[in-house]
Amino acid sequence: MPHEEGRRPAGALEAEVLRVLVAAAEPLTPRDVLARLSAPLSYSTVVTILTRMYDKSMVARYKDGRSFRYAPLTDESSVAAERMSAALGAGTDRATVLRRFVAGLRPGDEDLLRRLLTDDQG
Repeated sequence: MPHEEGRRPAGALEAEVLRVLVAAAEPLTPRDVLARLSAPLSYSTVVTILTRMYDKSMVARYKDGRSFRYAPLTDESSVAAERMSAALGAGTDRATVLRRFVAGLRPGDEDLLRRLLTDDQG
């Protein structure tokens, strides 16, 4: 699906905020997160993203004076796996969805997937 010029793909900001939180040694304030992001965002945008992530149980929120600190409850791989599972569940023909997913894999990913499935069996 094409994106408008300058517009990020869905979930891209959440993924970047999550990367910042996972890399931190302690819970961060929204201002701390803003300072560590590569994307030029406003403070209110960061607060909105963190609030949405809290509502989705992606982060924990701790009261710190008049503000909050946030810590990750998940990682980027888990979020991607959940999105893949949701996309699979949205289709009516799971076999066709999986077949088209596998057909779109990068070189080497199909072999990796096969190894992962074999390892889980044994």
